[in-house]
Amino acid sequence: MDGPAIVTEDIARQFGDYWAVDGVDLTIAAGEIYGFLGPNGAGKSTLVRMLCTLLRPTRGRGFVAGHDVARHPELVRLQIGVALQDAALDDRQTGRELLDLQARLYGLRRDERLARVAQVLTLVDIGTAIDRQIHTYSGGMKRRLDLAAALIHDPQILFLDEPTTGLDPESRAAVWTEVRTLQRQRGTTIFLTTQYLEEADELADRVGIISAGHLVAEGTPDALKRTVGTDVIVATVSDIAPAALDALRAVAGIEDVICRRDELMVHTADGAAAMSPVALALHRSGAAVKSLTLRTPTLDDVFLQLTGSHLQGDTAPETSDGAHADGSDGPDPTALRGPQAVTATAPPGVAP
Repeated sequence: MDGPAIVTEDIARQFGDYWAVDGVDLTIAAGEIYGFLGPNGAGKSTLVRMLCTLLRPTRGRGFVAGHDVARHPELVRLQIGVALQDAALDDRQTGRELLDLQARLYGLRRDERLARVAQVLTLVDIGTAIDRQIHTYSGGMKRRLDLAAALIHDPQILFLDEPTTGLDPESRAAVWTEVRTLQRQRGTTIFLTTQYLEEADELADRVGIISAGHLVAEGTPDALKRTVGTDVIVATVSDIAPAALDALRAVAGIEDVICRRDELMVHTADGAAAMSPVALALHRSGAAVKSLTLRTPTLDDVFLQLTGSHLQGDTAPETSDGAHADGSDGPDPTALRGPQAVTATAPPGVAP
């Protein structure tokens, strides 16, 4: 792919009087995993649905694989795979039947369909369950099947809208593994929305943080966390003596030591490297240490610094028609998953 995979220019979407997305500018490189992080109602799903051509922007422009999402939605749909929050799966089909159907909707011939189904099953681990009816699948298995369906036509760009919400830790880890495999083995560009801090930290090359429809920060996870400040080593002691303070301040690399009740807050650029020298200094000073812990900045610290609130625990505001402002239950064709969205605008003359 020549040029960026995704570009937005002042893109915005209004529901009634509410701006769910209000002027977001993004440039996402081909082959990048881009994590879009924010609480419920921040605008994550609304932006995804605009980029997937399920919602038209109220203002601004979006380009996916070089195509304008409003002017040429049919060209965009042929280049993308989409797995939304709610998997639209027919429980009466087997997994293999569902994948074959998605391939037919993209116009693949029988031999191509067989080859693509076999290929995606090497990327997404479904195992022998592929020939069972979907109603027998666990939540994690359904999510992986939905991911496989989004990949059946070998898209350049994959949109994953909170792909691990509601999954147990084992299933979540399996989805993470498959996302990494797609990027490393196939160079797929992945736009991942999430409200899980560890998911964005673990998977994303870069992270964009959205709050109330606005992009408030963007960068690599490590770079964003560095904006918050230093690591903190917290020493809980029985009695804080001047000797302990002096000993800690003499340790190389310590930037500051703050006393708070029975705690000594030791600020340093590299907490892991400073743990042993700090422990040794406290021991030599005669301080009675109850506990010694290292706290490094998190993406939630970044969000708190930027917005004044924590990332998780918020709820989505509603629009005038009762839909969530993030589009999660909004008036859009949620039945149109990535592969199915193409059927209305497939190139003329392409037969299943």
